[in-house]
Amino acid sequence: QYTTSIRRFNSMTYWRAAGLSYLQFSAIASRAVRNAIKKEFQPAHATESNIKMAVWKDGKAVKKD
Repeated sequence: QYTTSIRRFNSMTYWRAAGLSYLQFSAIASRAVRNAIKKEFQPAHATESNIKMAVWKDGKAVKKD
């Protein structure tokens, strides 16, 4: 039984073995890559936010006035 659990752990990806979801793993990895890039080579849009907000009412998006 011990060898079975070791075999299962070895075939598992390291992020799953650490208890992370793929989304958590990819967020951590992308943050590490962004932090590793020298400041002069970072793209200008890296600090901007691209979030789009929408107001919903009765299951439909409502235009802002």
